[in-house]
Amino acid sequence: MDDAPNSEHFTLTPIGHVVSDYPDKFGIPRQPGLAPAANARLVLTAPYNDLLAVRGLEDFSHLWLSFIFHQSPERWSPLVRPPRLGGNKKVGVFASRSTHRPNRLGLSLVRLVGIDSQHGVALQLQGCDLVSGTPVVDIKPYLPWAESHPNAQAGFAPEAPSLMEVAFHPSALDTLALRQDSATLLALIEQVLSQDPRPAYQQKDKVSERLYGVRLRDVDVKFRQRQKGEATTLEVMAIEPCAE
Repeated sequence: MDDAPNSEHFTLTPIGHVVSDYPDKFGIPRQPGLAPAANARLVLTAPYNDLLAVRGLEDFSHLWLSFIFHQSPERWSPLVRPPRLGGNKKVGVFASRSTHRPNRLGLSLVRLVGIDSQHGVALQLQGCDLVSGTPVVDIKPYLPWAESHPNAQAGFAPEAPSLMEVAFHPSALDTLALRQDSATLLALIEQVLSQDPRPAYQQKDKVSERLYGVRLRDVDVKFRQRQKGEATTLEVMAIEPCAE
């Protein structure tokens, strides 16, 4: 006879929060590392902002972050619609990486580029796919010899998604040229839009000229679809300061 299931409840305490190039959820790449130009900081909070707690971490290039999908609803469903399947086909929530999970726990692999100890402790990260304000509950170093399995099966996502071509209207490039971070912001915009952040059902519309907006850093990036035959391009029309 099986033992009775453990019904104990656990409380998770955030050890810090993320400050990233993504002020909003819309536009964030669906997996980490797809936009390496995305910068972020993991700001540790007391009592976890102790240098002793991160001693030796600088010897690792990548980290696992366990975090909370704090902007996702607490309700969950056993079936979800992965964008990778066009937003129509359903799979089990545990066969997906959906944000709508029973405990709203997420896992992200990020690159560690530095540790800032001037004011407490903050980890400088690249390739982060987390919205600003995301609570982090744990950090673990990534071990490629144990955690990289090149022959592993990847279900309905066997390879990286194809990239969308991204173009810039001349006026958008003029706006970029006035910024000190013009090169890295341009790279971030290209990397984010090449993943095509539009909802799956709108990606199939070949005639729409709807204007979309995605917030990156401190700007609103306005873009729309351009169609030439079967080739689709996302064109950045304007880069504007974020509205307060």
